[in-house]
Amino acid sequence: MATSDPLDLVANAQRFSGFADLYDRVRPAPPPILASILTAYSGGTRPRLLVDLGSGTGLSSRWASTWVDEVVGVEPSDDMRRQASAATAAANVRYETGWSHATGLPDNCADVVVAAQALHWMDPTPTFAEVGRLLRPGGVFAAIDCDWPPSIGNAPAEGAWRRCRAIVKSYEERLAAGLTGEQLRAPLGDDADVALPAHFGRDPNKGRTMAVGVQSWSKDEHLSRMLSSGAFAWCGEVAVLGEEASTAERFIDLLRSQGDLQTLVKHGVDEGRLGVDKFAAATRAALGTEERPMWFTFRVRIGVTPND
Repeated sequence: MATSDPLDLVANAQRFSGFADLYDRVRPAPPPILASILTAYSGGTRPRLLVDLGSGTGLSSRWASTWVDEVVGVEPSDDMRRQASAATAAANVRYETGWSHATGLPDNCADVVVAAQALHWMDPTPTFAEVGRLLRPGGVFAAIDCDWPPSIGNAPAEGAWRRCRAIVKSYEERLAAGLTGEQLRAPLGDDADVALPAHFGRDPNKGRTMAVGVQSWSKDEHLSRMLSSGAFAWCGEVAVLGEEASTAERFIDLLRSQGDLQTLVKHGVDEGRLGVDKFAAATRAALGTEERPMWFTFRVRIGVTPND
């Protein structure tokens, strides 16, 4: 299996510091049906150990705790890991400091390894080498990603999301180009390109230059990289739908929980400049105050290690 020296990804971990409580409160957990799918691929019996790479605030670790015997969440961000520990009551979950390419866990220890909303922040070559080392023969890896925004059954609210996300993208492009201070914060001109590419909802960082040293890999290319990694005997892809309760406020906060928006706020661009106030007003007008369902589309790339 090919290996390489891992890249310096400290900036990736720092991207999600400072808003762990917001992230944990509004982000979705993987849907229950996915537990059945991964259990089937791993042999049909209850998995003994699951390793959750880039476990963040523990949303996916807490989900896994209901269908495996033991969960180890591996997370480099102290901020996220503290939130995970505070929010997790399950006795079969523990969190460790580490990276996807350097977990410090034993060889062949896991039946299942997952990376939920995280693989696009990981250096793929050493990550897949580590996954192959961690999994027992016939073990299962799953890269779990969801599209943005979730469907909420309301076109005006979802359209307002896209308009705000386009403004955020334009400002992050300024930051990536090295602009700071007033140059960064200046209003967008009338001729500014605030359109989003068609793939943005499922793969927002594809072809995008990231700011402040952050590195990202296309979600659309997860499966091809898995196939070429040599870590898996079989790879495939499934799509599943998750339903969770929502309100206008949760929909607004889901947008506020995006890493690029939070990065810009840290660099002095206020939410009003980024269009969040207009988005929030449009969303409240469109959705009202009642609770309603929203649906997350999860795209899951699955790899199974050789059985010998």
